[in-house]
Amino acid sequence: MYPDNTAEPPPVPGLNGAGLTGGEPGSARFDLTESHETYVPNLGRLWLHILLLVLTILTTTIVGARMQFNFAHDLPLFDLDRDWSVFLTFWRHPSALLAGLPFSLTLIAILLAHEFGHYLACVYYGVDATLPFFIPAPTPIGTMGAFIRIKSAIYSKRVLFDVGIAGPIAGFIFLLPALSVGLAFSKIVPGINHQGTLTFGVPPVLWLLERVIFPGVLPADIYLHPVARAGWVGVFATALNLLPVGQLDGGHIVYALSGERHRWISRTFIALLVPAGFFFWQGWLMWAVLLFLFARRHPAIHDLSDVGTERVRLGVLALAMFLLCFMLAPIGNSSIF
Repeated sequence: MYPDNTAEPPPVPGLNGAGLTGGEPGSARFDLTESHETYVPNLGRLWLHILLLVLTILTTTIVGARMQFNFAHDLPLFDLDRDWSVFLTFWRHPSALLAGLPFSLTLIAILLAHEFGHYLACVYYGVDATLPFFIPAPTPIGTMGAFIRIKSAIYSKRVLFDVGIAGPIAGFIFLLPALSVGLAFSKIVPGINHQGTLTFGVPPVLWLLERVIFPGVLPADIYLHPVARAGWVGVFATALNLLPVGQLDGGHIVYALSGERHRWISRTFIALLVPAGFFFWQGWLMWAVLLFLFARRHPAIHDLSDVGTERVRLGVLALAMFLLCFMLAPIGNSSIF
């Protein structure tokens, strides 16, 4: 989610996002009403949401067709020098793009689940929010994710917590079967994950599932089916969103649970991303800079009430999801996993 009409800079674009606004610039006050009255969502520019969704389905289908071609021929997932010729094949034979739908629709479903988790929580609490905006892009996965914008203030830490955690939980529920089904269609190709232009890390949740479906097989020898790869993207997106920083989903959860300590937790975690960028994945350096410049602060919510034991337990669940999804080296040019 992204904020509107706030003194805070907008959150950093990513695979998914979350943000809020306060009544006064940079702050918000607690409203005891916190009611669940009938709320009519603001559909806004529906045509734009549909257009972006259709374009993102197209771009991710193109990428998925390339993945399926490489998977069927035991070729590396990404080999930029050779993949251009594959794209020319799709241009001459558009029907070949249909092979990319399993990856595309799986990824879209995961991203939609995450964003609608936020959106439906907003509807429940009467918070004005937009439908998801998808971002089609010429990236290795065909998109830069999706986001919603929250256009009204959030006055309660309980509402903030519920809106913040709803997206990751919904997305995680969808990505688990995607990983499981995709792994069932995956295959063993010795050393395949050491080949190609890009290599990908193995998050703990994927490692655990691989031990069940491919016992005794090294992760580097398991060629993920495109459906499982879409699940991998969902895992990475969940980890990014649950970073306990600023106005990311994890930042909202931490702020609701810890209040002003959120500031020091955010700064500490941003600082930890710097050595992680030098030793594991340089992308963490980019995230550290972007989060420091645009998303390290959180608008204050002057709410002294307790969020309750159940939300604390959900916070522990969010931490568990983060640990299951996080990778120190998600992307690289050689395998170090």
